Amino acid sequence: MIKKLSLVFQIAAVFIGTIVGAGLASGQEITQFFTTYGFMSFIGIITCCFIYIFIGSMIIKISIKYNLNSYNGLIRIVSPGFLGEITDILTSLFLICGAAIILAGSGALIHQYFHFSKWIGIFLMCLLSIIVLLRNTKGLMEINSFIVPSLIIVVLTIFFLYIFFSKEFISISYLKSIPFPKKHWYFSTLLYGGFNILCCSGVLVPLSNEIKNGKYIIIGVIIGAIGLTVLSICINFILLLNMPYILKYEIPLLYISNRFGKIIQMFLIAIIWLEMFSTEVSDIFSVTKTLEEKFKISYKKSIFLIILIAIPISQVGFVNLIHILYPAFGVVSIIFMLQCTLFYYRNFSKRKL
Repeated sequence: MIKKLSLVFQIAAVFIGTIVGAGLASGQEITQFFTTYGFMSFIGIITCCFIYIFIGSMIIKISIKYNLNSYNGLIRIVSPGFLGEITDILTSLFLICGAAIILAGSGALIHQYFHFSKWIGIFLMCLLSIIVLLRNTKGLMEINSFIVPSLIIVVLTIFFLYIFFSKEFISISYLKSIPFPKKHWYFSTLLYGGFNILCCSGVLVPLSNEIKNGKYIIIGVIIGAIGLTVLSICINFILLLNMPYILKYEIPLLYISNRFGKIIQMFLIAIIWLEMFSTEVSDIFSVTKTLEEKFKISYKKSIFLIILIAIPISQVGFVNLIHILYPAFGVVSIIFMLQCTLFYYRNFSKRKL
């Protein structure tokens, strides 16, 4: 029983760790996709929770039934033809660019706060990623079992400290009265939920293939989605109370944590780096499984190949590429969710897994 519970919570931790990344841990993603839409941002976050649970459960059941091992196999079945090829290519590009961005971010973070060469940050990220990835799925689950609880502790500490030292009474009517610059929160929610669940499929599919027990994986995803939602609501809550000042900062949570002293700040910086590390491992793991299945390149060789591709990309100014890639990936991820739902109900409506 304890072993089964441990497995469920490890899956939940992997799910949270794959989605969170440095963007969410720093508050930047929550700011861009939710906080700037005002009070309705909370509805958007809760909607994302349902997207993760329902689409995630479908992906798990499809993966087990068709014995899939990578997101490439999932896309090929759910979205055959030209659109599937485009989705597959964009997903691979998105994950590789994501890995490159994290390498660049690790170098920048180490240089900015510790004044070391950026190459130390890049080398450290590469080395630790290789060590963990060589342990395959076990390594992925082990690091998230440590990083995710640490993230939860730090975020909740900042949240409760903020509430405790807050001078004004915070009510729903007060939150509703806070001015916000953006409208159409529902489209932002679909984009965010869509590309997160498509990226997460790169981890969910191999996990489903290895564990084979859909029940435990789905329960893990449900717990992970709820945990992620609670964290996101806490972050969004304190970010919304600091509108519009947070819009000036690259790391909004660091701006908020300034008032609680250097120790909290250092813990937050450490968590941001660890979440970068967690996402780096998840991104490389996802693409590695696809290279292994699609091109028959061995798992170990694929790890080194992707890192060798990501390092030079991390040094190139690819802002324009990201501006094109992110919206395009967001659109295909919404289409993928619709196709996944249609495929599931056509093939699972009259039978159980």
